[in-house]
Amino acid sequence: MTSPQGTVAFVGGGEFRAGGRDLDRELLATSGAEEVLVLPTAAAFENPDRVLVRAAEHFGELGTRVRGLEILHRHDADDSAVQAVADAKFVYLSDGSPLHLRSVLKSSDLYDAMAAMYERGGVLAASGAGATVLGDPMVDPRGGAYTVGLGLVPNLAVFPYHGTAADHLRERSIDLLPSTATLVGIDEETALVRDPSGGWRVAGVGGVTVYRANKSDRFEAGAVVASLEV
Repeated sequence: MTSPQGTVAFVGGGEFRAGGRDLDRELLATSGAEEVLVLPTAAAFENPDRVLVRAAEHFGELGTRVRGLEILHRHDADDSAVQAVADAKFVYLSDGSPLHLRSVLKSSDLYDAMAAMYERGGVLAASGAGATVLGDPMVDPRGGAYTVGLGLVPNLAVFPYHGTAADHLRERSIDLLPSTATLVGIDEETALVRDPSGGWRVAGVGGVTVYRANKSDRFEAGAVVASLEV
């Protein structure tokens, strides 16, 4: 995919909290959406209904309704679900299990519809597991090494919960980073946002650390990440 017209927000975890309110308000305005389509797929084994309740409360405070799309397993992604994603202007992937989320989305019509929505100008936000899966390579949560992601943004690996993750996992991901990829460590309630212009910036309450070729740079909220070329 080249030159997407949409906006993607990689959230480091802690979605639907006060720290992300300003960003979500901005994303709503950018999308022009009257509702946010929330997929609790990654939380299939962690009370997905509670995810949708939190999302509805959060976006309700911003004056927008939430439509939950309960795609919990691959067989749930029928034609009507794919069409709902295709018609959406703002899709949000919740946190949970990245490996389960990948198993549902990989090589699916649902993922193709999501990528097309983003490419044509929609907003795609993904938190924690969702953010991890959308990049490629993908940080493997079982040990911090790498596996295959969905590649919405190629050569970008996402490490969520960067500020609070176990040191040995973070260090392993840094040490094993492929030479062709960039690793971004994103704090909770913080997002790395790619705008339609192709520029990257940090939003939220924390910061983003960019790792590349034995070098790291830290960017706080509000900063433009000019060095990120993926």
